[in-house]
Amino acid sequence: MNRLTEFMLPPAKSTTAGEVDALFHFINVTSIILLAGITFTIIYFAWKYRRRSEDDVTPVITHNSKLEITWSVIPLILVMIVFGWGLSGYMNLTTAPDDAYEVRVVAKSWLWEFHYQNGHVSVNELHVPVDRPVKLVMSSDDVIHSFFVPDYRIKRDVLPNRYTSVWFEAIETGESIIHCTEYCGRAHSDMNATVFVHTQEDFETWLESADAIDEDMPPAERGEALVTRSGCMACHSTDGSRMVGPTFQGLWMAERTMEDGEVVTADENYIRESILEPNARINEGYDPVMPSYQGTLSDRQIDDIIEYIKTLD
Repeated sequence: MNRLTEFMLPPAKSTTAGEVDALFHFINVTSIILLAGITFTIIYFAWKYRRRSEDDVTPVITHNSKLEITWSVIPLILVMIVFGWGLSGYMNLTTAPDDAYEVRVVAKSWLWEFHYQNGHVSVNELHVPVDRPVKLVMSSDDVIHSFFVPDYRIKRDVLPNRYTSVWFEAIETGESIIHCTEYCGRAHSDMNATVFVHTQEDFETWLESADAIDEDMPPAERGEALVTRSGCMACHSTDGSRMVGPTFQGLWMAERTMEDGEVVTADENYIRESILEPNARINEGYDPVMPSYQGTLSDRQIDDIIEYIKTLD
């Protein structure tokens, strides 16, 4: 069974992955057995009751009570097994342990924000401790998204105007990929993030230093790191190519035409407004899809991003 799991599924890295895999394999194996049995029966009956001469007459068979009960009861039993097994797993995944570490997840087009208990916010990076339950309380700022980590066998829709939750407990340190599995717009396929699993000590160290700014780095370099970490590259290019949003190359002090015909200069105030209130002014030819970074980026971080944009002539 382990070889079958390795062949068909990604690595199982959570405490609940085994239960999910067991149900998955039960459904597949049962389906294969039924397929083989039905296929064999069809071929056998086609051969046994083939017409051997022109005088052969097909007998009229009205019904067979035992056979009809059998082929009704067996599928009913299998369906009830799958239902009960699936319900048990579903209830387990929706009922987090009392000692679970809670992380708020906010989905936006097209990135994931993770809000930790100490107030830190990370973008497209979920950091968690190993061997400790982690509860994710999730909501969306715009459309329906879906949070899916194949390695942990967890998937849950993330909805606007309400909360959904799911939990997991990682059993080994390392990295795993997060996907959005609900089509959410033009850059849906780029809405990926990474789970970083640390030891408890390393996780606490990361929480303490996550907001630290390297004062030795020039502001533009800090801004470049922030642009990458905040998921800006999913929608904005730095080489002049057109993506979901305007390119950063040549943006600084350029004349930008808005959809209402207004022409503005891309100075500090314009860039700051675009980060905090992106839908206040929409560039001509682009859709109003950028999420707000209000509460995600500090004033200092916005200043660093502006300094980085200034370097992209």
